[in-house]
Amino acid sequence: MDFFLFLGCLLCLPFTIFHFLTRKANRTSGKLPPGPTRLPIIGNLHNLGDQPHKSLADLAQIHGPLMSLKLGQVTTIVASSPAVAKEILQKHDHALSDRYVILAARPLDHHQFGMSWLPVESKWRNLRKVCNSYIFTTQKLDSNQELRREKIEELLEGIRRNYCEGGKAVDVGEAVFRTTLNALSRTIFSLDLADEEGSETAREFKEAGRQIIEDGGKPNLGDYFPALARMDLQGIQRRVGINLGKILDLFGSVIDERLRRRRNSECYFSGNDILDTLLAIGDDNQEASMDAERIKHLFFSLFIAGTDTTTNTLEWAMTELLRNPSILTKAKEELDKIIGKNNHLQESDISRLPYLQSILKETFRLHPAVPLLLPRQAREEVEIHGFTIPKGAQIMVNAWAIGRDPVTWNNPNSFIPERFLGLEVHAKGNNFELIPFGAGRRICPGMLLAMRMLHMILGSLIHWFDWKLPVGVEPESLDMREKFGITLEKAKPLVAIPTPR
Repeated sequence: MDFFLFLGCLLCLPFTIFHFLTRKANRTSGKLPPGPTRLPIIGNLHNLGDQPHKSLADLAQIHGPLMSLKLGQVTTIVASSPAVAKEILQKHDHALSDRYVILAARPLDHHQFGMSWLPVESKWRNLRKVCNSYIFTTQKLDSNQELRREKIEELLEGIRRNYCEGGKAVDVGEAVFRTTLNALSRTIFSLDLADEEGSETAREFKEAGRQIIEDGGKPNLGDYFPALARMDLQGIQRRVGINLGKILDLFGSVIDERLRRRRNSECYFSGNDILDTLLAIGDDNQEASMDAERIKHLFFSLFIAGTDTTTNTLEWAMTELLRNPSILTKAKEELDKIIGKNNHLQESDISRLPYLQSILKETFRLHPAVPLLLPRQAREEVEIHGFTIPKGAQIMVNAWAIGRDPVTWNNPNSFIPERFLGLEVHAKGNNFELIPFGAGRRICPGMLLAMRMLHMILGSLIHWFDWKLPVGVEPESLDMREKFGITLEKAKPLVAIPTPR
């Protein structure tokens, strides 16, 4: 138990005693799911460790796929199997679709603007409608595919120019991050935020975003003991506020400049990007209008989800391919046969590349970008498999555990893309064995864009380059440790040496 957790428990003791002495009866009408023995005051906080997704998966092997814990004063329900996930994310989606808003989401009132944290009410529905009608439509995605291809071409050319000639190793995550950041910023703002390799803007954006993701995933005493919330003993809210402010200020300056140019109509020409689209909504439909504050927070959600999760997934995919050279060879053979050695991969080719698709599905299974998804909250009492989910409970769906469930998957800890060939299992929220984007009404709105980017970048990297590990690093010795946050990244970045094919 770390120092701050111990200190927090001591500070919280009188508040907890007072709470139990003065509270009204608030018992559920049924029994909670089974779970590990609880300690006084802290409950099961000691069971989480520094890798909660793994700790909860181990506990589920003992207590079952529907499990209850007491994290401080918070009743928490954990789902760890496809069947239970389906009950929560589909059958009881309406009753269990609100968010359990962690304190790390509250600085600068992000929880009141950010689509990821809003309850399923009018504000959330309006934002979801904007995403589904104006940003992630098939027509919009098709119209921007040349822009994405251009950014991938820049990635490939940068690798050829800066790494191949000198035989230098590429930090795969860094290279992919710049590409996804520029693809998004060009689509949204009509400009590149990472204008060159190592640009200050890209570095600051990445550092701020990664710190928010890391802090958001840390156990926060204030989340488990409400009496400690304002104290911010671990400094999480302060740090998130600083880093969130940096990103919102960046977006705010771009929006202010666009508004200034729109007011000066003589020198303004619409770029038909997402920012223009959102600003124009208010011109045509005041009820659906988006003010600058709402747009900034929406862009934060889109950029963090679009850059961090895509980067992590591709870094894990490349790591698994370098650990398994025979799989990498099969992927190259498929690309050579279907695309042609000297031809560029197009988005329209993805459906003809079942092995490439299987590689990404297997990466989703073993390395889901958001291992515990985002926490939900029960807006009413629900019964699942004979157990009661009480109103107000925090609900976690352990996508990491589901992907490694030995009941569902043979050899669950091995990277075997072939398991998906001929298997009608997709990552679109209908097959609960594989839910990297979530499911139900809370499914990631950017899923279709992410799928296009992931296939295009991974396919292009392995189609145009041969990859080898640095001298002294063997495939079987690759570092596979995970760094837990809201998202799951490699603890040690992947570096590899490219050679033109």
